Parts: sequence; C-alpha cells; structure tokens
Amino acid sequence: MHAMVIDEWGGPEALHEAEVEAPPVSPDFVLIRNHAAGVNPVDTKIREGKLAGLFPSGFPLILGWDAAGTVEQVGPAVTMFRPGDEVFAYCRRHHLQYGTYSEYTAVPDAFVARKPESLSWEEAAALPLAGLTAHQCLETLGVRGGEKLFITGGSGGVGHLAVQMAVARGARVFATASPKNHDWLRELGAEPLDYHDEDPCARVREEGGGADAAIDLFGGEGRKQAFACLRSGGRLVSIASPPPEPSDVAETHYVFVRPSGFDLHELAELVDDGRLKPHVEEAFPLERAADAHERIEGGHTRGKLVLSVS
Repeated sequence: MHAMVIDEWGGPEALHEAEVEAPPVSPDFVLIRNHAAGVNPVDTKIREGKLAGLFPSGFPLILGWDAAGTVEQVGPAVTMFRPGDEVFAYCRRHHLQYGTYSEYTAVPDAFVARKPESLSWEEAAALPLAGLTAHQCLETLGVRGGEKLFITGGSGGVGHLAVQMAVARGARVFATASPKNHDWLRELGAEPLDYHDEDPCARVREEGGGADAAIDLFGGEGRKQAFACLRSGGRLVSIASPPPEPSDVAETHYVFVRPSGFDLHELAELVDDGRLKPHVEEAFPLERAADAHERIEGGHTRGKLVLSVS
C-alpha cells in the first residue's frame, strides 16, 4: 500500500512516500480503506521521537491516529461492521508503526464508529482525536447546564469542539483566542477572551466569582490563566500534563485521550443533530504531509488540518 513514512526521527523532511505492506487484520480488528486522515500536534512529537520512550515503535513508521474511510475487511470476531460501511476512528495503538497516513489502517473494532452522514471524509477525519479529547475532558469535569466553563485556546482543534460540546450541555463558555478568531468563537456560542490581555480572566471572575470548571489545553501560561479563572472549589482538567492541586481548587484531573467507538458514536449523534461541526482549515494531499506538519508546528491553526488520502 502507499503511505507516508519516516525511517528515522527528525523534522518534517523525514516524511517521504513509500510502498509498504498493509497492516495485519487480527480477529477483532477492522481494516479501513482511508479516504482522509487527521493531522494532530502529537503526530509531530512522534515524528521527532519525543514519544519513543512511551510507546514501542518500528520503522518504517506510518504516522497518524485519525482516520475516516470505508471498511475493507473485518476479522472473524467482528460483528458490528461489514465491508462497505463508512466509518471513522481514533486509531492510537500501543505500538507505533501502522498509522493513518496511508491507504489502509487496521484497528480494534471497539475503536470504530459509523461516520456521521452530514460530514465529508475530511471533516470526519478531523473529529476523532480532538473530539474525543474534548468529550472526555467534559465528562471528567462533569460539566452541567448553567455552569461556567473556561477553555484555553478555544479556536484550536480541541478547543473549538469543546466549545460546541459545552454549549450543547447548556454551559456558559468563556474561551481565549486571538482577536481575529473572536467573531468565530461567538458564532460557536462562546464568549471570547484575548489571551494577550494582562488579566484575560478578570471578566469571568467579576461574574459570580469565577468559572465552575476549566480545561487547560497547553499548560504553561494557559494553565495559570485557567487556575486564575476558577472560583474557589472549582474543577480543572489538563491534557498537557498532570496539574498541581492548589488548596482552593476542589478537583484537578489529567486526561490522556482514549480510543472509544462508543464515545465517537455519541459525537456522531451531536453532529447529525446539528450541535457539533468540526472545522477544517485546510486539506492537504497525502503526499504533502510534510507541509501539513510545518503548518501545524507554526501554530495559530483555526480548527483542524487533514490529509486527503483517496
């Protein structure tokens, strides 16, 4: 099969086209013929070797953890899917080698869900990792209707989906972004804050003492802002690293997103109900994966970048 691979850790230039063997299909696996693959910041970290100490790996290594495509083959133990089904999946496996920057991807059937009918292949491929991250953060926080939620980076891949999901739960959402994205955040239902301001959370604290919950997507200065926005007894979840637990915060959590076909099914229902829509800033041909990596490493992407595979 055709794929974009790396043969050693390195920069975007390490990505190159290659013909490699298709991944094996275990008894409970689904083989997906990819039509599109999501591009995520974690892909660049894997490419550089920054996760080499956390996951076993092998070269040539195919990057990518997001897929949208058609079921090509199922293992004998699979009962929920059949060839021809249109699906999407968060394809993180325990061994880094068979990613989604390729014609085919094989993953456990429990990772897979049927593609929302209203989304293009590229939009569907933009949803799994970022959407599951947002969903699992909101579930961990237990965000409810009427609560105030603060999100760092509301216009990014995870952020713009978390905004929509929280609004769908009935929460009042405050989110940081650069001024050029403020009108867009308002369209999504959030109240935008400029992260360049000296105290972007002042308005949040002035209204009822602060946010009930906060999502920290980046750590560093963003995490400081998230803590500053919380009311006494508030709740915080981070995807950057396990956070400290100041005495005036009731709960702190760390989420490392987990594959879940069940959760993806819930996201698909939100999409088809019109309450969730992934935004694709640009779709690159598979052969331009290096260009997509350069773009995402440059920062300031609105929504998601994806690769069109076939």
